[in-house]
Amino acid sequence: MAEEPRPVNEDDLKQLKERMNIIASADPAQYHNDFSLRRYLRAFKTVDNAFQAIIKTNKWRAEYGVTELHKDTELIEKYKDKSRVLKHRDIIGRPIVYIPAKNHSSNDRNIDDLTKFIVYCLEDASKRCFEEVVDNLCIVFDLNGFTLSCMDYQVLKNLIWLLSRHYPERLGVCLIINAPTFFSGCWTVIKGWLDENTSSKVTFVSSEMDLCQYLIPDILPTDV
Repeated sequence: MAEEPRPVNEDDLKQLKERMNIIASADPAQYHNDFSLRRYLRAFKTVDNAFQAIIKTNKWRAEYGVTELHKDTELIEKYKDKSRVLKHRDIIGRPIVYIPAKNHSSNDRNIDDLTKFIVYCLEDASKRCFEEVVDNLCIVFDLNGFTLSCMDYQVLKNLIWLLSRHYPERLGVCLIINAPTFFSGCWTVIKGWLDENTSSKVTFVSSEMDLCQYLIPDILPTDV
């Protein structure tokens, strides 16, 4: 279930806002709202670290063309079966990013294009947050039909990097459903890449009753 976000020191928030206001006056694109600043402070602990992380994110967003990715219809069409943002939300109102793992093959993808598509999905989901209520996401990995040929460690590394560096504290919960027994070996590797805070947000769901604690099962796609 959802945990209350770690509190942010209000003096730290004030200092970070003052720094951001200075660069925002020169470049309005640098603006982050209070919810965003709080997420960076929770993730990076100090005002200096949070400020530097935001500057790096802003630079990355501009160079990567993040705000233009939704216009790349060819990319979206190519990878649409890999992931989708559902129209329904989980039980506390988080947008849901649904990933049917069986549709992926590590032998049949362009890592750069697929990473762009991941960013597109994270952007789409983040924009759907009702930030005054909840400002993080629910990511569902559906391992129904999963085989070892679907396992792509590089894609997962890229997702983890994106969430930690450029979408800090956006992950509210990661649900892994329909996991086959042999996935435990894969998880041992993946867990080693996660910090304690992130790994605590990953939940293996073994029954529909358990899933109901997070979302209504009927909202999950059946056309994958």
